Amino acid sequence: MTNLKVIFDITRTHLFSRIKQSGIAALGVTFGIGTFIILVSFMTGLNGLLDGLILNRTPHIHIYNEIKPSDIQPIERLTKFKDAFNIIRSIKPKQSQLRIHNALPLITQLENDERVRGVTPQVSASVIYLDGAIELNGRVSGIDVLKEALLFNFGDYIVEGSPEDLIKSNNGILLGAGIAARMSLSIGDRLQVSTAKGGVLPLKVEGIYQSGLADIDNIQSYVNLGTAQQLLGEGSNYISDINVKLWDMDEAPAMAKLVSQSLGLTAIDIKAANAQFETGTTIRNLITYAVSITLLLVAGFGIYNILNMLIYEKMNDIAILKATGFSGRDVQRIFIGQAMIIGLVGGVIGLILGFIVSTIIDNLPFVTEALPTIKTYPVNFDPRFYVIGITFAIISTFLAGYLPSKRARNIDPVEIIRGQ
Repeated sequence: MTNLKVIFDITRTHLFSRIKQSGIAALGVTFGIGTFIILVSFMTGLNGLLDGLILNRTPHIHIYNEIKPSDIQPIERLTKFKDAFNIIRSIKPKQSQLRIHNALPLITQLENDERVRGVTPQVSASVIYLDGAIELNGRVSGIDVLKEALLFNFGDYIVEGSPEDLIKSNNGILLGAGIAARMSLSIGDRLQVSTAKGGVLPLKVEGIYQSGLADIDNIQSYVNLGTAQQLLGEGSNYISDINVKLWDMDEAPAMAKLVSQSLGLTAIDIKAANAQFETGTTIRNLITYAVSITLLLVAGFGIYNILNMLIYEKMNDIAILKATGFSGRDVQRIFIGQAMIIGLVGGVIGLILGFIVSTIIDNLPFVTEALPTIKTYPVNFDPRFYVIGITFAIISTFLAGYLPSKRARNIDPVEIIRGQ
C-alpha cells in the first residue's frame, strides 16, 4: 500500500497546482451551502413568527359556561310522547349564568395535573367606553397579569406602559390601541366604563395594548381580575373563563373532551378553535423543506459537474501516476481526497457566509402596524441547519469525487499516453 502521507502530498499538490479550478469548485460548495443556510433560516424563522402569533395568544384549552338550549326538551321527558315525532319551535336557552361554578377548586385541580403548564382565570364583560360625549362598545377582560405574561407573552403586546403598571393600580386599564386612537386617549388619561347592568367605573389608562388585529384592538381592553369583578358587581369567586396551557399541545383535544364530559362545561381545544392553523403550518413547512432539498440537490449536481471536469482535465496526471507504480485504488483515493478537502473548506466557508448574511437579515428593521412587537426580520439560527449543511457538503463532494474517480481508477495509462 502506498504511504498515505505520499497520497496526501500529491492531493495537496494537485489542489494548489490548479488553484483556479479548485477555488471554483470550492465556491460552488460555498454558495450552495450558504444559500441553503440563508433560505432555511429565514423561512423557518418566518414560519415560527406566524405560528407564534397564534400559539402565544391562544390557550390550549378554553373553558367557559356556554349559554345554549337544553339538549333534552321537557316534552321529550314525557313517556306519552316518547315515540312521537315532536316539532319544537322558538327554543329558548336554558337559564344559566356566564360564571363557572366552583371555578376556584377547578383551577386548583387543573394546576395539580402534571400535564398542565399553567392556568389563568378571566372575567369577561361587554362594556361601553365613555369619555365625555364619546361612547364606544367594547369588551373588558379581567386577568391575572403575571400569569398572562408568563404563559401567553402578554407583555410583548403592550406597546406603551408595562404589565407592572397595571398590577400596581386597582383602577387601571390597558386600553386597546384602536380604542385609544378613536377616543384620543393616552397613558395617564381617564375614562369611564359602563356595563349592561348600568354600573359605571372610572378607570385610568395605564398602558396601550396592540395585538396587530384591528378587530380586536378596536374593542378589547384589560384590567385586573378584581377590577373586572368589581365592575360587574360580583365577588372574588366570580370567574367566567379559564384558560389552560399544557406542556404538550397534542394532549389538548383529549383533555378538553374529558373536561366537557365530566364537568358539563364547554371546553374548546386549540386545534378545534384554530382548525386552519395546523393546515397552514403543515403547508408552509412542506414548502420550506421542498425548496431547501431542491436547493441542495441543485448544488450537489453543480458540485459533481465541477469536480468531474476537474478530474477529466487531470487525465495526464492519472496516466503518470499509474505509470510510476500507483494502483487504481491510490488514484481514486487522491481524487476523493481532493473532493473531500474542497467540500470541507467550501462547506465551512458556506456556513460562515450563511451565518453572516442571516445575521444581517436578522438586524434589518421590519416595522408594520400589524405586528407591533416585531422590530426586525425573523431568522431562525437553529444549529441543526448548520449540521445538515456541512454534512451535505461532505457527502455530496464525496459522491461527486467518488463517481468520476472510479472511472479514473480503471483508466489504462497506455491509452492516455498514446492519445497524446
